[in-house]
Amino acid sequence: MGMILVTGGAGYIGSHTCLELLAAGFELVVLDNLKNSKSESLTRVEKITGKSISFVEGDIRDRNLLRELFNEYSVDAVIHFAGLKAVGESAEKPLAYYDNNVSGSVALFEVMEECGCTNIVFSSSATVYGADAPVPYQESMATSATNVYGRTKLMVEEILKDTCAKPNSAWRVSLLRYFNPIGAHPSGDIGEDPNGIPNNLLPYIAQVSVGKREFLGVFGDDYPTRDGTGVRDYIHVVDLAKGHLAALNKLLGSDSGCQVYNLGAGRGLSVLEMVKAYEEACGKPIPYRVLPRRAGDLAEFYADADKALAELGWKVELGVEAMVADTWRWQSNNPNGFGD
Repeated sequence: MGMILVTGGAGYIGSHTCLELLAAGFELVVLDNLKNSKSESLTRVEKITGKSISFVEGDIRDRNLLRELFNEYSVDAVIHFAGLKAVGESAEKPLAYYDNNVSGSVALFEVMEECGCTNIVFSSSATVYGADAPVPYQESMATSATNVYGRTKLMVEEILKDTCAKPNSAWRVSLLRYFNPIGAHPSGDIGEDPNGIPNNLLPYIAQVSVGKREFLGVFGDDYPTRDGTGVRDYIHVVDLAKGHLAALNKLLGSDSGCQVYNLGAGRGLSVLEMVKAYEEACGKPIPYRVLPRRAGDLAEFYADADKALAELGWKVELGVEAMVADTWRWQSNNPNGFGD
């Protein structure tokens, strides 16, 4: 099937994607600096699949390490997850975000080209549509970004598009713009294990449900939505991982060039709808308090995912019931995540 380098493969989306890649017959080498992840996630992926992963602890900014890795492994394609990912933190530490996400990506792409590997699936984000795009978001819409994190994703997209557009380019690129990944593998063995206070809704709800947090903060209940709370396009992480597999298979069988795909459900759920669904899954109330709106938060956004269906044969298969049930199973089986 081929050897795939997965940068950031020990993280939440990376580990679930590794599982799908192994199940499909690919061989894997994972590069991760473990800044926002733990190697235990890969140990559990190996346990679930009965297959092994080659793991290299290191940073994508380390060109010499990258050269050693490409020299040791015959890499056919890269799936690039590695990067910092918190919107709030990106405003406080812009230089760290540009260094990790943009400079790190450039280092990776340079070494890939040196070593003759020009196939890449890039982990992008719906944040590249900016604040003014009408819903649902379509891949053909103009892009912009309202925060540092989103700008780093957009910059890397532009770098890859320009690299594809140069004369006689051999690059094959798939840019995957995801919406709001949640859930966990149905085994309950791998899931989202954020460091510190979770930035995302469902991990926060999950930590409230097991007593790690006292209450959920709901940022605003006066948006022009059906219940006043923000509406987002939530996608089960297993569906998202399968989207990467579909994009990779399409990429490896295609001519050079750059393609962009939304990976989302194509519909939105509100914060309070997610709280209610999780309460039903765990059988206990989730206390919450309404707090002021956060600057930059949009009332609602969701994907138009028709292109992924038409070109990749991919669509979401798991609904909100599976998302919350699998999250509850993961959180209740692993109240301290992957441990130290």
